[in-house]
Amino acid sequence: MRRLARLAINAGTALCVLGLGAAHAAAHGYSMTASSRFAWSVGYVAALTVAAYGVGLPDLPRTRRHALLAALGATATAAAAISVVELFVGDALLPRAVVFGSALVLVPWYVLCARVAGDARSRAEDRDRVILVGDVDEVGLLRAELDRAPERHAVVVAAVTPEEVALDDPPCVPLLDLADAARATVLVLSRRAQSDDDVVLQAARLHERGVRVRTLSLFYEQWLGKLPVGELERVSLLFDVGEVHAPHYAQAKRLFDLCLAAAGAVALVAVTPLVVAANGIANRGPLLYRQPRVGRDGQLFSILKFRTMHCVDPAGDPTAEDDPRVTRFGRVLRRSHLDELPQVLNILRGELSVVGPRPEQPHLVSELSAKLPFYRLRHLVRPGLTGWAQVKYRYAGTDVEALEKLQYEFFYLRRQSLALDVRIVGRTLRSVIGRDGR
Repeated sequence: MRRLARLAINAGTALCVLGLGAAHAAAHGYSMTASSRFAWSVGYVAALTVAAYGVGLPDLPRTRRHALLAALGATATAAAAISVVELFVGDALLPRAVVFGSALVLVPWYVLCARVAGDARSRAEDRDRVILVGDVDEVGLLRAELDRAPERHAVVVAAVTPEEVALDDPPCVPLLDLADAARATVLVLSRRAQSDDDVVLQAARLHERGVRVRTLSLFYEQWLGKLPVGELERVSLLFDVGEVHAPHYAQAKRLFDLCLAAAGAVALVAVTPLVVAANGIANRGPLLYRQPRVGRDGQLFSILKFRTMHCVDPAGDPTAEDDPRVTRFGRVLRRSHLDELPQVLNILRGELSVVGPRPEQPHLVSELSAKLPFYRLRHLVRPGLTGWAQVKYRYAGTDVEALEKLQYEFFYLRRQSLALDVRIVGRTLRSVIGRDGR
C-alpha cells in the first residue's frame, strides 16, 4: 500500500497538471502538445513530484495536520519555483489556472495519499512481530534501533536467551509456544543462538509454519539498513565491494558521477557570482576553503567548499555546529548546503563520487584506524559527496558516533548498486529540502 501511495502521488500529479493544461488549451482554442506549454507542464509535474518527495510525502507525515502542512509546502514550493522562472524569462510559461488549480486539487490528494501510506505503515508495524533469541544487551539495542529510523517497521514482541528455550523435555517446544502466544512473524537469531542445536531445531519448525527466520546480521541489513557493530570485523572481508569486484558497476557509477557533476557545474557557474557579491558584504575573505581529506586507497586530496568562516584553522573542524567563526552569510550557505557545491570539481577530477563514505580528515582516520582494525575498508572506494550514513545518521563528532556511522557505511559497501546510489541521492534531496540533513 505504501508503494501504491507513492505511485498515486506521482500519477495524480501528472494527471492533474496535464489535465488542467489540456482543459485550458481546449477552452482557449490552442493545441497544448504543439506549444511550449506542454514541455513546461511536464517540468511543473517534475517540480511538484520532487517537492512532494522533498517534504516527505507520502511516507513521513504521522498526522493529518503534518500531512496538510507538507502538501501545502510542496505545492507552494513548486508554484514559487515556476513563478521565479517566469519572472526570470519574462513570459507566462504556464497559465495561472494550471499552476494554482493544481495546488487546489493536489493538496487534498496528497493528504489522502499520506493517510493511505500511514495506514500501511501502521499495518506493517503490527505485521512484523519479532522474537529475538539472544543476549540481554542485544535485545535492548535492537529495540532502540527499531525506534530510531528503520527501513522496515517492526516491533519486538518477545526476547529470550538460548538457555530459556532449551529442549529439556522432548514434547515441550518452548520457542514454538512463545511464537504462538506472541503471534510472531519473524524469528531473529543472534550468533550464539545460531550455534545452539535446540534453538536451530525449533527455528526450523517455525520456518515450516511460515515464520520468517533471520540471523541478527541479516535482520539489521533488511530492516535497519546497517550492519550490527558486533559483526563488523567478522564480515569485513566476507562480501564483494562493487567498485572493486564489479568492473561494470564501477564504470556505470563513474558515468553517473560525471552526469550529475556536469549538472552541478552549471549550478556552480550560476551561483558563484552571487556568492562573490555576498562575500563582499558579509563574508570578506577568500572564496574557497580547502582542507586535506583521505580518499580512495588512502590517497590525500583537497576538498573544496565555499568558505563560511571569518578565519579557518586547518587543524580545526569546519563542520562543528554553532562555531562562532561562521559568518552571517556563511550560515546561509551552510543551511542551504550551497557551501558543498564546489565539490562538483572534486567529482569531475575523480577524487570524489556523488555517493560513498564521507571523506574524513587524516588525523581522524589515523585515530579511528588505530581503534578499529577494519576501518580502512571504507577507503577501498571513492568517498562521496553524500552517502548512506549521511542520510541515515546525524553528524558524527565522537568515536561512538563514528562507529555508528561505520555500520551504515559497511551496509553501503556490501550492497553497492546504481539503484542504491539513486535511492541515496533521492534521500539526500529529501534531507536537504526537509532541512534535517547535514
